[in-house]
Amino acid sequence: MVGIVIISHSRTLAEGVAEMARALGVGKAVVEPAGGDLEGGLGTSIDLVETALAAADGGDGVVLLADLGSSVLTAKMLIEDADRDDVLLADAPLVEGAVAAASMAATGADLATVHAAAESARDHRKAG
Repeated sequence: MVGIVIISHSRTLAEGVAEMARALGVGKAVVEPAGGDLEGGLGTSIDLVETALAAADGGDGVVLLADLGSSVLTAKMLIEDADRDDVLLADAPLVEGAVAAASMAATGADLATVHAAAESARDHRKAG
């Protein structure tokens, strides 16, 4: 199953989005939070993202969703440093993208389909 990692400046926000995505993904999706800095404050930590990535990675790839600026940069740096083609960053709103990705991942869809589902949330948001 494709895993999902929620990257946020806030640990509470990342955990809440992950909880919601898991629940709306029928509880089958693997969604891991990576929020805040190592001390529990606001910020981003590549170490926390790497840990969440390892926990979410079941072998079928991982979709990353990030909230703001440096979270996106952290995700891009991780992908570049890891030199993996099975980890994709979705350009999507955090909550809607996570729910769409988790719902699709729960069906057993492949990485490209889960990634596309997350990004489709961006398009639906613009249309609404």
